[in-house]
Amino acid sequence: MRKALPVQVSHRFAPDSAVFDDGNLVSCAGLVPVMTLAEQAGLSRLLEEKVRIIEPRIRSGAANPAPKLVTLIAAMCAGADCIDDADIVRSGGMKTLFGGVYAPSTIGTLLREFTFGHARQLESVLGEHLAGLGERVDLLPGAKVRAFVDIDSLLRPVYGHAKQGASYGHTKIAGKQVLRKGLSPLATTISTDTAAPMIAGLRLRAGRTGSGKGAGRMVAQAIATARAAGVTGQILVRGDSAYGTRVVVSACRRAGAQFSLVWTKNTKVQAAINAIAEDAWIPVRYPGAVADPDTGAWISDAEVAEIPYTAFTSTDDPVTARLIVRRVKDANHADTLFPVWRYHPFFTNSTEPVADADITHRRHAIIETTFADLIDGPLAHIPSGRFGANSAWALCAAITHNLLRAAGILAGGRHRKARGATLRRTLVNVPARVARPQRKPVLHLPGHWPWEPAWLALWHNIIGKPTPI
Repeated sequence: MRKALPVQVSHRFAPDSAVFDDGNLVSCAGLVPVMTLAEQAGLSRLLEEKVRIIEPRIRSGAANPAPKLVTLIAAMCAGADCIDDADIVRSGGMKTLFGGVYAPSTIGTLLREFTFGHARQLESVLGEHLAGLGERVDLLPGAKVRAFVDIDSLLRPVYGHAKQGASYGHTKIAGKQVLRKGLSPLATTISTDTAAPMIAGLRLRAGRTGSGKGAGRMVAQAIATARAAGVTGQILVRGDSAYGTRVVVSACRRAGAQFSLVWTKNTKVQAAINAIAEDAWIPVRYPGAVADPDTGAWISDAEVAEIPYTAFTSTDDPVTARLIVRRVKDANHADTLFPVWRYHPFFTNSTEPVADADITHRRHAIIETTFADLIDGPLAHIPSGRFGANSAWALCAAITHNLLRAAGILAGGRHRKARGATLRRTLVNVPARVARPQRKPVLHLPGHWPWEPAWLALWHNIIGKPTPI
């Protein structure tokens, strides 16, 4: 049997054999269909209409914000996670493919002009651009029946003393609560039973800010964005205990949405749990659970039950709904004669059977996949020392996430739910040579590209389609 040889260089290169001199090569040919899709959804138009810096510190730096922000979003689509990375869309033949490309220093000057109000303008662009993508692409299949709005926050670590807004906040690492210095984005996402999450809103906050601060307004805005993006079915808002508040519940009820929110245990909640009859508890059939071959019962110690519960009784607007409780055996008391249970309640007005409602609620964790995509991409770093610049950076990252997700859907197959890193590697960062035979632009891409069918599907679904004026 012949021994397999490792990958070897098949030529003898000299020190001067590598030369950066080809002006017709591009490293990110996939940006052509992706940014065309962005324009078809009205990205430049929305930025021109909504982002206005009236009193800039540096007049030239605040000029023409739309093309500068589009340049940044294009760079993020290609994998930029710091301002200097924006130079990737100015190399080789990229400037022959795109007009109005700006230098990283110019983009950085613009971002430093951003204040809280300008970030709100950009947040409006995020919502309306998602609606534009929804008109162009079937982003949320199944939204005519049901869609989910999830809300959560994370703490992105920062270092040094120059970061405005950086402060110590609580986060979990390896299941343990720790204090960490950073900034805290609050995000809302929209998904369905068959669609990956799209970002409806994102707001950067100081690290010490409570998770639930501003949640009511974010939820109301996310529901409105979901409707604008084509969701006509029932909306269920999900969140953990930081969002189990009167403000969030009221926002859901005003918008006609259902809620499923983790409820903090207190004396009243514990009394309701104690009032649940023992025969009311039923086992939960979680996806992937294993059935006992002898009894047919599900091998799991998780059980659920429900009881009516009235919240906010001390206010003028009490709410009566279902308190659904999940209990599991406490691993710290495994050897006791009688089982010791840990209880996890959540408050909901959904009409699903109790076991199905529990499974649906626990799928709130899907928002963590969005956070993982952002951390593995544009939010790998919080690049600027100015809080306003970082707010704008985070919102551009959210626009980029939705744009790549829409591109993946048009590419089809496994790209419909692929990670952002996979979409960048297989669809965006494709090398090509620009040629113009008979003045007709042609991209010559690598032969035997493993993802050629998906890339061509993306190309044919976008190129040649009309762009709204």
